[in-house]
Amino acid sequence: MLEALLTFRSIGKCGYTMNLKYGIRLILLICVGLCHKTSYAICSTSQKALKGQMILAPLSRGGNLPFRRLCADFGMETAFSEMIYARSLLRGDAVELARLRRSSNEKYYGVQIATNNVEEGVHAIREIEKSGADFVDLNCGCPIFEATRRGLGSSLLRSPKKLGKLVAGIVEGSNIPVTVKIRLGCEVDTINCSAVAEAVREAGASALTIHGRTAQQGYSRNADWDFVKRIAEEGRRDGSTIPIIGNGDILTHYEARRRIEESKVDSVMVGRGALTKPWIFKEFKDGDSWNIDVKERIEIYRTLACYMKDHFGDDVMGRKKSWNFLPWHFEFFARYVDLPEEEFSQQSVQQPLIQNRLILPNDASPLETLLANRSTETHDFIASILWESASNEDAVQKLQQLAESHKFKEILLNGGSKQKEDEVLSNLPKGKAGKWEKRRGRTPAPKRTEEEIAEIRAERAAKKKRILDEGGELPYNPSHDR
Repeated sequence: MLEALLTFRSIGKCGYTMNLKYGIRLILLICVGLCHKTSYAICSTSQKALKGQMILAPLSRGGNLPFRRLCADFGMETAFSEMIYARSLLRGDAVELARLRRSSNEKYYGVQIATNNVEEGVHAIREIEKSGADFVDLNCGCPIFEATRRGLGSSLLRSPKKLGKLVAGIVEGSNIPVTVKIRLGCEVDTINCSAVAEAVREAGASALTIHGRTAQQGYSRNADWDFVKRIAEEGRRDGSTIPIIGNGDILTHYEARRRIEESKVDSVMVGRGALTKPWIFKEFKDGDSWNIDVKERIEIYRTLACYMKDHFGDDVMGRKKSWNFLPWHFEFFARYVDLPEEEFSQQSVQQPLIQNRLILPNDASPLETLLANRSTETHDFIASILWESASNEDAVQKLQQLAESHKFKEILLNGGSKQKEDEVLSNLPKGKAGKWEKRRGRTPAPKRTEEEIAEIRAERAAKKKRILDEGGELPYNPSHDR
């Protein structure tokens, strides 16, 4: 551009006449060319980072920086942050701002936001760009009530046309790639992932992740990879080149490889599989299972505790912050069972291994029995030992003592409190992490008049009409089947 300006000035000095409009047009064309070149480079980089990869999913509570750092140690190259509420971020919420931070060993890092407003999303991305994120992901799949009641997460799937406008507006206002994560639909009766995927592609998203369940299903059913495959094939037929990432029920490297081959996706995303064994990324790269022993596992778990000390601080306040995460991680670590490919590959074809309640063999050692215990009391004991141990050897010795103690035998005899799957994977913006509080009773409102009822019904009818006019689908109502 500078060269064009100098040329224009020199021509004027030599006495030649030059159309000013032509000169400005020349400069604008050069600027557009430079912008296009930069945009192409960004797109090329993002697509490379999102193809042929095992990607860490945006994990509520589990996607904390110390855990992502641990996964990166085992070869994870691309990771998503925990979901961030864009509105809370713009208000300066300290928790949401903390989620923008990335670990120094994360090669490619994206921040996931929840928003339903273009202007809000673009302003949030401005803050995300300052943090150094490589891309931003729009959450269109979160099924929890705290998100959907605000018109966020999976509720965005109801109107593909409206979602397309939202994505297009955010893409236009962003200087970094924008990806989108969706589910198959809101309910089993309203699966519309093909229409949603088409709208997202046309809106200019840089990549699309499909979780093979509806929002209504949560994690209760097997992920339907036939739908994931269909979306990948439809994109190819339409000439789309954006990466398609499949997500759902991946616990082993051989399940991941099979999903890529059979479903024609570009990459796979893991959530619970990575939480159960962070070394799944190493297994995926090596193409082989890691025959890890119990002492090596303890060393890995203690490394996570050390990373939390580095991140939150090695003091009373640091421990208090870490305790929102460290004991919680053992709800997933406790699910680990060795699953060699030669023994479990065929079984994984019939039923995803992550959906099976695999149990330890009868000859498991006391230490293995301790690590496999699902009691929250046990998880707290283990976390405390890892936090306080001076070395890996010290941690093994103390955990061995706990495994053989009367205290642990009492837990085995009487059982302990456990968390449900949906509680473990929830991202609640208020209250203590992982705690489900009973809602406070509300003071009954005054009885509505006939005029007020008629007005409310008219507003609801207008809202339904607007959704249908925009190409959306109404929520499934079981009473209509009676």
